[in-house]
Amino acid sequence: MTNRVTTTSTTPRRLTVCGLATGAAGIAMLWASGVEFPFYPPPGLLILAGGAAFVGLVRRFWAPGVGAFLGLFVIVGFVLSSVVSGAGIGYLTGDAGVGGVIGTVTQLAGVVVALAAGSIAVGRERRAGR
Repeated sequence: MTNRVTTTSTTPRRLTVCGLATGAAGIAMLWASGVEFPFYPPPGLLILAGGAAFVGLVRRFWAPGVGAFLGLFVIVGFVLSSVVSGAGIGYLTGDAGVGGVIGTVTQLAGVVVALAAGSIAVGRERRAGR
């Protein structure tokens, strides 16, 4: 009897998908903790979840770039909301309670990973000719 161990490598594309999904989970945590969003369900949740599905399913070299762009988009939105209304930083400092802090940190960690991994993935996949 042979034990077969399979290993799955963590590629930048997979990290991009995981980052987008983590960002979406962070937005879901914000929503669950009572942060008000302009629409139901929160648009960012749908955008990041859709982006994760897109990057995971589309096998073009540029697809992870969409994930990187979405990560950058959310980061810029966070910075703008912090400057304009103080909401972004406010969520980090506890204005929305502990759930808001956890959700914001989760969201930001996910989109930073998506931005970095997506950028790396595009370069690697383009050089590999995929």
